[in-house]
Amino acid sequence: MNYAVVFYIVGWLLRFEAFFLLLPCFIGLIYSEASAKYFAIVSVISFIIGFLFSRKKIKDAIYTREGFVSVASSWIIMSAIGALPFYLTGEIPSYFDALFETVSGFTTTGASILKDVEVLSHASLFWRSFTHWIGGMGVFVFMMALLPLLGGSNMNLMRAESPGPSVDRLVPHIKDTAKILYLIYLVLTTAEFALLCVFKMPAFDAICITFGTVGTGGFGVLNSSCGAYTTNQQNIITIFMFLSGINFTTYFYLASRKIRQMLNIEEVRYYFLIIVSAWLAITLNIKDSIGSIGKAAQQSIFQIVSLITTTGYSTCDYEVWPEFSKTILVILMFSGACAGSTGGGIKVSRVIILLKTIKKELQVLIHPRAIRRIRIDGKTIPHEVLRSTNVFIAIYFALFLFSLLLVSINNFDFTTNFTSVLACFNNIGPGLSQVGPSKNFADFSVFSKCVLMFDMLAGRLELFPVLLLFTPSTWQRQIRKNLHEKHK
Repeated sequence: MNYAVVFYIVGWLLRFEAFFLLLPCFIGLIYSEASAKYFAIVSVISFIIGFLFSRKKIKDAIYTREGFVSVASSWIIMSAIGALPFYLTGEIPSYFDALFETVSGFTTTGASILKDVEVLSHASLFWRSFTHWIGGMGVFVFMMALLPLLGGSNMNLMRAESPGPSVDRLVPHIKDTAKILYLIYLVLTTAEFALLCVFKMPAFDAICITFGTVGTGGFGVLNSSCGAYTTNQQNIITIFMFLSGINFTTYFYLASRKIRQMLNIEEVRYYFLIIVSAWLAITLNIKDSIGSIGKAAQQSIFQIVSLITTTGYSTCDYEVWPEFSKTILVILMFSGACAGSTGGGIKVSRVIILLKTIKKELQVLIHPRAIRRIRIDGKTIPHEVLRSTNVFIAIYFALFLFSLLLVSINNFDFTTNFTSVLACFNNIGPGLSQVGPSKNFADFSVFSKCVLMFDMLAGRLELFPVLLLFTPSTWQRQIRKNLHEKHK
C-alpha cells in the first residue's frame, strides 16, 4: 500500500469539500442565519487538513488497491467532516445522528433521522440537499474534470466511485470523460431548476429538490417530501428522476448524433419497459382505492420512478396501497436504475446479465456441445465482467442477509428490518412500515445505525472499495515491480 498516494488524494478531496462548504455558508449569510459561521469554520478546518495531506506533490501511479482505498477512505472522512456543521449548529444535537444524516446525503440514500426537517436553517437544508448533488455523480469525477492529479491512472479512481458493472472512457482522455459527465449533469440540473421556477416553485425549494432529483438522493425541505407541490411540479420531478436514472452514455451518444448507438443501448430499453410494466400494474391495482384512474396513474408513476431510480421522494403514503403494489415497489428497489447513472441498486444491466446467464445455462443443459455467448448491445460480454457481476451478486446478498440479521437485534417487525436494510443498501431512503415514506430512522439503535451507514457506503461504492478496507492484505506495504499490475 502506497500511503503517500492515499493521503495525497484524501487531501485534495478535503480541499474541494472546503470549497463546497462555502456554498451553504453563503446561503446562511443571505438569510442572516447564525449557522453560516459554523459552515465557514468547518470549511477552514477542512482546507487546513486537506492542505497538510496534499502539500507535497506525489508522482506515483494509482494502482487498483490505492484507488479503491483512497475512494472508500475519502468518502468516510468527507462524511465525518461534513457532519460537523449539523452538530455545531445544534440542529442535530448528536454528532452520531449528524454523521448518519451526512452519510445518507453523500451516498444519495435519503434516509433521515430527522422528524421535522422544516426546523432546520436554510444553510443546513441547502447543505443537506447539496450533499446529494456532490455524491450523485461523484466527487472524484468532479476533481478529475478539473485536476490532472496522477495522470492516466486516475481511471482506478473512477472505477472505484462510478456505479455499474464496468466503467469505460467516453473519449480517450479520462479528464475529458469526467468533463463530459459533469457537463451532462449540469445540463440536467439547470434544466430542472429552470422548469421548477417557471412553474412557480420557490427558488430555494427548487434548487434543493433539483439537487435531490438529479443526484437521485431524496432529501427535501418539507416534511411532506414532494406531497405539497403542485401536480405540474411533481410531474417535472418525475421526468428528471427518470432522466437521471438513464445511463449517461445515452446522452453522450445523443449529443454526438450517434443515434444508432443510442437506440442500441439494451439496458435503457429494459429500464423503460420495467417502468411502464410496473406503472400499468400498480395503476390498475390502486385505482379503486384512489378513486380516480388519472390520479392513480400520476401517483403511481411518481413513486415507481422515485424508487427504481433510488431517489426516494414521495407524494403520498404508499404504505396504504394494496400488498401487490407494495411488492412491486420492493422489487423495483432491488433492481435500481441503469449503470452509469446517478441511481443506486443492483442496476438493470446486472439484472440483464444475470437473466441471460440463466438462459445460457439452461440452453447448455439441453445442448451441451453448443457454444453460447452472452451479448449486450450486440457485443460479447468479457469473461471478467461476467465474473465480477456474479461475484457482486453473491456478495450483495450475503451482506444484505448479514445486515438484516444484525439490524433485527432492534426487535422491530420483519418488514421494517428488511426494508430498512434494502433502503440503505440500495441508497433509496424510505422503506415500509416504521421506515415508510412518512416515518424515519430515528428510533434505530446506535449499533443498527452503524450497520446501515456501512450499507449506504457499500451500496454507493459498489461493495468492493469498502470491503477492501477490512482486508488485512490491503494495508501491507508492497513494492510493485510488475508493470502489468498497473491499471490505466
